[in-house]
Parts: sequence; C-alpha cells; structure tokens
Amino acid sequence: MTPRVTWMAIAAVLALTACATTPPPPPPPVETGAMLPAWIENAVRDPSRPAADMARDEDRRPGETLLFAGIRPGMKVGDAIPGGGYFTRIFSKAVGPRGRVYAYVPGEFAAQANRDPAVAEVTRDPAYANTRMIVDTMPRFAAPERLDVVFTAQNYHDLHTKRMGPVDVARFNRQVFQSLKPGGVFIIIDHSARSGSGISAVDSLHRIDPAVVRREVEAAGFVFDGEADFLRDPGDKLSVSVFDKSIRGRTDQFVYRFRKPGRARR
Repeated sequence: MTPRVTWMAIAAVLALTACATTPPPPPPPVETGAMLPAWIENAVRDPSRPAADMARDEDRRPGETLLFAGIRPGMKVGDAIPGGGYFTRIFSKAVGPRGRVYAYVPGEFAAQANRDPAVAEVTRDPAYANTRMIVDTMPRFAAPERLDVVFTAQNYHDLHTKRMGPVDVARFNRQVFQSLKPGGVFIIIDHSARSGSGISAVDSLHRIDPAVVRREVEAAGFVFDGEADFLRDPGDKLSVSVFDKSIRGRTDQFVYRFRKPGRARR
C-alpha cells in the first residue's frame, strides 16, 4: 500500500472515531520525510508565514511534528510558551476555522518584559483569527475549553530555571492533564542533556535529561504514548549551551507524546 493510500485509510478512521465516544487511535509512527496529510502540508506551506519561520523548517521539522501529535482539522490546541508563534501559526492553519489555538504565555516571563508578548502579533492578525493569547503563570495553566492537544517545544526545561521561578512543575503537569479531554495528548520537545544529569543543565546549557521529563509527566497521571527520532542528532555531544554557534539549531532533541487515559475524569 502506498503512503497516500495509507493516509486515506487513516483519514477515514479518524472521521469515524470523531463521532464516537472513545478517544481516537494514536497517530502512526513518524519517519523523516513521511507523507503528510493535506491539512498539515498546506499549513506548513502557508504563504502568510514569515520567511524567517520558513527558513527554520528544515531544522524544526514542523510537518513531522504535527503528524506525530495527530493534529487535524477541528482540534483545540494549547501552545504552551509559544515564543514568537512559530508553531502557533502552523497549528492555526492545520486545525482550520472550526478549530482553536490557545497561545499560553507564561506570566513569569511576561512580568519581566516591557513589551507585549511576541505571539500577540499572531493572535491579532486576522489571518489567524482562530488563535487567542492567554497570559498567566504556568501552575495556573488552563484554557476556556477542553483541549485535544497541549504542546510545548524547547521550553519544558525552563520550568526548572531560576529565571522562571522555578515553577511548581508538578502542579503545571496536573493542570495540563486536567485541561485535556480524555484521550488527549501532551507533546513535549526539548534539548537533550546527558543521561543521569537530571536538571543540572537547565540554567547553564538549557538542556534537560529526558528521563526527568518522563518521570514528572507520568506522575501527573499521563501514560507515555511514544517518541519520535526525527529531531535526534548523534553529532551533538550534549556538553555545550544550545545557544552556542557550533550547535544552535542542530541540537539533539527528544520528542515525547503522553496521553491522558481515555477513562480519566480529573
């Protein structure tokens, strides 16, 4: 069966399960260069995206990322710590007019800035009318409606940094869990630190041990639902800051998917 036929079959299954009471099946495994469904392909190629964002696509792999997250039209997505809105824009086009994207800006960062959050430029743009910005502290994470996906990229480690507080991470993860629909997913992408290093590199190198992330998120009630390797880079020695010119944009990153159990009520 060709990849295109496979996706047609998957799309049919998703359409049926959208009307069912049980959560949708997990997305298929994702490989680099995987065939993308039209709604993701069109979102990535959207001409209204800034050229600077598109120039980063080769390193950030947005198509594979949305495919791994199972993003589809009509979904409600929480984009936690969205930065300048790189993924906010893509989510907006992928979920379409019946979907919604909540760009959740940490109040911990907003309080330190003397300007509007960068993502406000996106949420004010009529081209992204299905987006909304929320500014609040991370332990108070919430959205006006239950979400299908909560997503954060290259920022989970910040929850442990001195700059952000540090945050009550356990409470944040519980809030994410509560914000999701049963069967919803929490996607985390971050820069890898050496195994066993815990959170020792979050301030100095802006990296985190993937085992810490998994342990903390599972403690909130999530089930580990898979990982993808399209952002892995064995050439990264994990010993320098992610902002170092020798490695910036080419760090080894883990991509984790956690699922809220389908029968969970809290």
